[in-house]
Amino acid sequence: MSNNRVSRRQFLGYTLTGVGGFMAAGMLMPMVRFAVDPILQQHDAGDFILTDTAVADLSEEPVRVDFAYEQVDAWYTSEVTSSAWVYKEGDKLVALSPVCKHLGCTVNWAADPEHPTQFFCPCHAGRYEKNGQNVAGTPPLGPLDEFEVEERDGFVALGAVKANTIV
Repeated sequence: MSNNRVSRRQFLGYTLTGVGGFMAAGMLMPMVRFAVDPILQQHDAGDFILTDTAVADLSEEPVRVDFAYEQVDAWYTSEVTSSAWVYKEGDKLVALSPVCKHLGCTVNWAADPEHPTQFFCPCHAGRYEKNGQNVAGTPPLGPLDEFEVEERDGFVALGAVKANTIV
C-alpha cells in the first residue's frame, strides 16, 4: 500500500475533472465532425446533366429545355426540375438561365408581342436581348446567366450556371 492517500477533496476534484472532460469531448466531437465532414465529401460539381433535347433539333431560335437532377441537402435528397433557353449561334451552343436578374422571375422568349425577338419578364416588364444582355431602361440591372453547355451523344448536356460571357 502506498502512503500517498487521496483525500476526499482530491477524489472529488479528479472525478469532476474526468466527468467534465468526458462531457466536453462529447459536445466537441459532433462540432468537429460537422466542420470537417464537408471537406471530406466527394463533390460532383462540374458534372453535366444530359437532357432529352437533340442538338440536331436546335436552331437560332431559343428553345426551352427542361431537365431534372438530384439535389442533396444534408440528409435529404430531392429531385429538382429546372429549365434553360438553348439555341445555336453558328456552330456554338448557347444556354441561358431563365431567371430574371431583377427579382428572380422566369423569363420567356418572344412573350411580348411588341418585342418578338427578346426575352420578356412578365413581373415588371423586363427585357433581354437574345444573347442575354439586359435592355437599357427596363428593370434588370444585369445580363441573364448562362449554363456551361456541351454536346454529348447528339444531345444537349447542361453544366453549372456561370456569369454571362457572351455579352
